[in-house]
Amino acid sequence: MAVTIKSEREIELMREAGRLLAKTHEELEKSLHAGMTTKEIDRICEEIIRSYGCIPSFLNYNGFPASVCVSVNDEVVHGIPSSARVIHEGDIVSLDTGLIYKGYQSDAARTYGVGEISKEAAQLIEVTKQSFFEGIKYARAGNHLNDIGTAIQKYCEQFGYGVVRDLVGHGIGTEMHESPEIPNFDMGRKGIRLRAGMTLAIEPMVNMGRYDVAWCDDDWTVVTEDGSLSAHYENTILITDGDPEILSL
Repeated sequence: MAVTIKSEREIELMREAGRLLAKTHEELEKSLHAGMTTKEIDRICEEIIRSYGCIPSFLNYNGFPASVCVSVNDEVVHGIPSSARVIHEGDIVSLDTGLIYKGYQSDAARTYGVGEISKEAAQLIEVTKQSFFEGIKYARAGNHLNDIGTAIQKYCEQFGYGVVRDLVGHGIGTEMHESPEIPNFDMGRKGIRLRAGMTLAIEPMVNMGRYDVAWCDDDWTVVTEDGSLSAHYENTILITDGDPEILSL
């Protein structure tokens, strides 16, 4: 699939999709607390998205059974919500969700600490978030795709963290996953040249230990191979002739 350049009309629709997704994450953060199940988080997320007149883009996507991925502690991404999984004080929880507004998608993820968390966990969350902003310094028309991932990797590895290799960001528009794939690490080649009008989902996934990951028996949940904590931060952005525009923040 070729990388699509969005028209002004499409960009306006994606701006609104991003604005509503940002509001969704704000509401989810307020609702997150120790003692709730991950299934409750999913119920709240779906209710919020539908209250905005939008469609949860994750629900039934390639068979995924929920509106939000809830990944706890050593779970990197794609955690399936469950009525048996309870959130505890001290956990870190990654919430990855998306919505469709008038046919256009937005995708974003955040990692939150529940109550009192360790200093090490707090640093992991903050570094992962900041690595996104380090990466998008290079998300400008005329630069190359690899500039983004190289900056993310370089920033995270200063802290001894492992940047996940097996999962990447992606283009986004009328489909959740469009070209190009966007690694969060140096892929050893320049990649495509960025152009104004491209819309991209940039999403560093960072492990406190090694970058290796494994898939669980449910074929969805990805965990760190060494059992270390993992954090995830993602926004949908628009490439412009100047600084990128963050649509989901």
